[in-house]
Amino acid sequence: MAAPVTRAEVLKIYKTMLRESSKFSFYNYRMYAVRRVKDAFREQKAVSDTSEIQQHLLEAHRFLDIIKRQVIVGDLYKFDKLVIEVKNNEKN
Repeated sequence: MAAPVTRAEVLKIYKTMLRESSKFSFYNYRMYAVRRVKDAFREQKAVSDTSEIQQHLLEAHRFLDIIKRQVIVGDLYKFDKLVIEVKNNEKN
């Protein structure tokens, strides 16, 4: 039997997925990925079964690999910044 999943492990994968998702160069992909990560973790918030949590954690690692791969592929194709991105950068 696998060791129980700790809260720190779940938070670590969550933060890593958010960090990697924010690396998308294209605004729409970046915002979708960040929103999807947050929604997925929010949906599974009430899960308390250890084996089910372990299963979700393994799935999260698979999705993290997909996000990393897609960020690399997305970097091969550069686009001009959208109007919304330029305005957000001017405010900061």
